[in-house]
Amino acid sequence: MNETTSETPSFSTSADAPPPLEVAAPRSTEIFQRIRDEISQVFIGQDEVIHQVLAALLAGGHVLLEGKPGLGKTHLVLALSRTFGGSFRRIQFTPDLMPTDVTGHTLFDLASQTFRVRRGPVFAQLLLADEINRAPAKTQSALLEVMQEAQVTIDGETHVLAPPFMTFATQNPIEHDGTYPLPEAQLDRFLLKVLIDYPSTDHEALIVKAVSSAAAGRGLSPTEVAQICQPEDIIAGQIEAAAVEAVDSVVNYAVNLTRATRQNGAISLGAGTRGAISLVRTAKACALLEGRRFITPGDVKRVALPVLRHRIQLAPEVSISGQSVDQVLESVIRSVEAPRS
Repeated sequence: MNETTSETPSFSTSADAPPPLEVAAPRSTEIFQRIRDEISQVFIGQDEVIHQVLAALLAGGHVLLEGKPGLGKTHLVLALSRTFGGSFRRIQFTPDLMPTDVTGHTLFDLASQTFRVRRGPVFAQLLLADEINRAPAKTQSALLEVMQEAQVTIDGETHVLAPPFMTFATQNPIEHDGTYPLPEAQLDRFLLKVLIDYPSTDHEALIVKAVSSAAAGRGLSPTEVAQICQPEDIIAGQIEAAAVEAVDSVVNYAVNLTRATRQNGAISLGAGTRGAISLVRTAKACALLEGRRFITPGDVKRVALPVLRHRIQLAPEVSISGQSVDQVLESVIRSVEAPRS
């Protein structure tokens, strides 16, 4: 009897006591931490941006990147693709870009006397749609099926894209001439809207020194980023993120936050149900990045701005007053009580 008692697991906090099984970090947490470390070596001073982008990748969503020119948006996406060996393609959106320039088309091969498919740049695992608002609506809509279904239809034939597939679309917030604003239906396809701002003075000085120290100003090149894993590891991480536990109280909190955007007088168009779904999906990814298998109200709060800022419209009088979308959303978040347990 005494022997049995002595073999019973102890909850002692001593250094030699084995940790409980639930404390062990998921495998994807370590992989994505290494990915974050690699990207931060060439994309300096933007830790929260990197965190949001990795959360979107884990959640299997698309990202709308907004920032002034020269802040490294292309740099970030290219560095990310190199960390897992994913294929990368870039499309420069212009007013004369046609839908077939995005998706591809069929052409007649004189040598074989048959039609063959010429695949467009969307056939990649990381697609950068640069200045997406410079192309007309017809071309923008060509991305809808690709983003939602991860497949392309060319002349009635469906082609499935290789996973993981993720679209990054960039917008310049200071230039509006010759642009075509994205409609709400297409904005809602993006899981997150990530804002890239100027780095701090110290970080900017570090960037300038590192870039200018290499020939032709090619320092901090994404080619310096090491490959950490394979695309299969990213897919496994997405499965692991989806399995993160979301208790009813936290899910209800995400729903209440979303519904509060529809009931606020400063907002003329609130977020839909996809907004609440996106809150929970992204919160699960954030929890996994932190090594947890469950989400907390803090995870939902942390992702609320990038998840909701492109899903709402301010009332005209509020826009005129100078309030920003983020300021209004922050007041909405403060108005909704978070669960305590």
